[in-house]
Amino acid sequence: MSDDPKSELPPAAQRALAEAEERRKKAKRLDLPTELGGRDGPEPVRYGDWERKGIAVDF
Repeated sequence: MSDDPKSELPPAAQRALAEAEERRKKAKRLDLPTELGGRDGPEPVRYGDWERKGIAVDF
């Protein structure tokens, strides 16, 4: 067994992973404005935290 798990993938999968890595390197970071009056802590949509002080909220 190889140390690199990618070497065990078919050639098409290896090409897809290489193309995805190139796209990630070329992607520009979004310069978003700071949210005013937003929630503290992690983003609720990303982390699945849909409540505040015990009250469930839906957008």
